Amino acid sequence: MNLRRIPAVYMRGGTSKGVFFHARELPRSTRERDALLLRVIGSPDPYGKHTDGLGGATSSTSKVVLISPSTRDDCDVDFLFGAVSIGEPLIDWTGNCGNLSAAVGPFAITEGLVAPVDGLTRVRIWQQNVGQRIDAFVPVRHGEVLEDGAFMEDGVPFPGAEIRLEFLEPPAQPGSADAVPLLPSGAAQDDLAVPGIGAVRATMITAGNPTVFVRADALGLSGRELPDDVNRQRKLLARLEAIRAAAAVRMGLADSAEFATACRPATPKVAWIARPAAYRTSAGVDVGADRIDLLARIVSMGRLHHAFTGTGSIALAAAAALPGTVVAEIARTLPGVPTRIGHVSGVLAVGAEVSRGPAGWRFDKAVLSRSARRLMSGWVHLPAAAAGQPQSA
Repeated sequence: MNLRRIPAVYMRGGTSKGVFFHARELPRSTRERDALLLRVIGSPDPYGKHTDGLGGATSSTSKVVLISPSTRDDCDVDFLFGAVSIGEPLIDWTGNCGNLSAAVGPFAITEGLVAPVDGLTRVRIWQQNVGQRIDAFVPVRHGEVLEDGAFMEDGVPFPGAEIRLEFLEPPAQPGSADAVPLLPSGAAQDDLAVPGIGAVRATMITAGNPTVFVRADALGLSGRELPDDVNRQRKLLARLEAIRAAAAVRMGLADSAEFATACRPATPKVAWIARPAAYRTSAGVDVGADRIDLLARIVSMGRLHHAFTGTGSIALAAAAALPGTVVAEIARTLPGVPTRIGHVSGVLAVGAEVSRGPAGWRFDKAVLSRSARRLMSGWVHLPAAAAGQPQSA
């Protein structure tokens, strides 16, 4: 298959951007597909700029999405998400992107995979990476996806139309009567033995994406940090990666910390939290302590996220609703009320529901709102040699 151009759509969803493809347009071989997608994004790029590709050289803008008609009776489309490494020839397919989940519904409607219904069109999405159903409620007017609106989200400079997302409980694992465990270790808190650091008290949770939460003061941090404060500190980033990798092993996601760092950079996420306090966002806006329930920062693909990941916000809201977690000890959340997260770019409110059954705590549902927009559609052009050829650093 000598591909020189591929139909694609460049979309924003929430605070992320990615290149969307119909899965049918890509090679069937995983190896050839990944090599092609790396070239589309412009990775690996030793200069860290993605000059020769569509990537934005950040964890929020170096992403690919594959969409196809669903193979499931209870869903409309299947959604596969890839987090593309900037400096390495690697695409991590282990987790979801909550932000780009908001763009899947509009893509499916506009591309003819789901029939539009004026008002709100429900798009039932099967998230293949984590095995979860997401219902997206997309505003439609006169048969067209509505993108203009008054909905504002911190981290996005322009208003848009609100898309409500409902992340539903993952189904039971094959051969098991239980759903995916909310607490992989079975405990609300664990002491992680982290080489070079020692014991770190943490909550590890599987909701949205697998995520590990630690207290900011345990790391000598305040929760008010901005990207420039963190991303230039190599020793701090190394400590955070060591915690993340140790959690990956404890959660059963990797056989070794070395494997987690080398082959699974996208999940689990690592985040730190602190009690509500006034702070200034990356846009220079002052946020009062009364507007938030806690401060939170999250690392994505080795760098501090410029806002807060959608899937990380789901994990945080679930942890806030779960007694005994490090998040619940700090968050000022009331039962049944969305958790207001004070992040780098502003405030994000996310509601989550958990329940306790015979097998322990389980994730039931999370709800958040995002906007999305089609930025460009057409053809992605590639050098002939890039079509199906593996890339190397």
